Amino acid sequence: MKTAIIYSDELKNYDFGPGHPFRGDRFASFFQLYEEKLGKNKNFQLIKNREPASDEELKFWHTQEYIQVVGAASSGITIPHLYQFISQDNVNPISGKFPQDIERAARIIVRNSILALDFVQEKRSEKAVNIGGGLHHAKSGYGEGFCIYNDVVIAARYARKKYNLKRILILDTDAHAGNGTCEAFYSDPNVLFIDLHQGGIYPGTGFIDEIGQGRGEGFTINLPLAAATGNKSYELIFDEIIVPLAKEYKPEIVIRYGGSDPHPSDQITQLGLTLEGFKMIGSKVREISRLCENKSVDLICSGYKPDVLSKAWLSLITGLANVEVELEEPLLETKEGQNLAKTKELIRRVKENLKPHWKSMNN
Repeated sequence: MKTAIIYSDELKNYDFGPGHPFRGDRFASFFQLYEEKLGKNKNFQLIKNREPASDEELKFWHTQEYIQVVGAASSGITIPHLYQFISQDNVNPISGKFPQDIERAARIIVRNSILALDFVQEKRSEKAVNIGGGLHHAKSGYGEGFCIYNDVVIAARYARKKYNLKRILILDTDAHAGNGTCEAFYSDPNVLFIDLHQGGIYPGTGFIDEIGQGRGEGFTINLPLAAATGNKSYELIFDEIIVPLAKEYKPEIVIRYGGSDPHPSDQITQLGLTLEGFKMIGSKVREISRLCENKSVDLICSGYKPDVLSKAWLSLITGLANVEVELEEPLLETKEGQNLAKTKELIRRVKENLKPHWKSMNN
């Protein structure tokens, strides 16, 4: 069965302007590489969407007031109290204004994540990828970290309502902790949220002892990584933590998100995942998805080094779809050896925290 890749021509409008790390040209760059490497590959099906998410869909996570303010600001209306609703990194760095047309593009990204879920649940494809998805920092009434609407939370809650899913595995491999997603599901046992990220950087959340609360205690797993953490460490974490938890949890669907920012040449992070490492993550997600009839949704948008971004995205997708493609690794330096010991200690501490909640963590 083909892997569906869902996108929109309007993704180019998800752009915060010159001088900002998140520009809309990233999507065209990716599809140029996709056409070059996979354009004739029959394992993939491109799906173009033109429809934005509705207010009702956005309200699976966001408040009506927030939706109204963001929509008004994006249409050019001056909002005196705008910074009560968005952070300064969500505006044009030169003009200080919220970019026009970006709100519609954000709605389309949300709709594309919902479509990806529909494709998988309705068995139109085993796997679906939303190019542009994974905007994990957006909170219910506050946009931050280049994220306006949190398509991850909305898609998962949509899955709960429409398909009555009770065990959703969300895997965040973005270099930054997914604070918005974490907040949404911190007390929710119907979502197992696992987050690998660089410790000590924005947004300053995602500590080991943040494991959920109430009925959701034990269902949030944070794995803050040391700078320069690379392929071997990521693979060890999958083998020791993520795969055993998934086997015990028995998810009904897997939602993974994150782009190229764990790469060592990324401009705003300091991790050490190479293209082979990104492909390995895709392969591990494919392995985990066998627990739920091969069903997985992949959301990809982050990364801040243009010549690496497209290659890392493609590596994630080819690993997920089990397709071979040749990609030249950019020149880089990694310090894998010194961090393997730190990773083993991280694994030990995480297991210790989770032992009361998971049998698989007692090994």
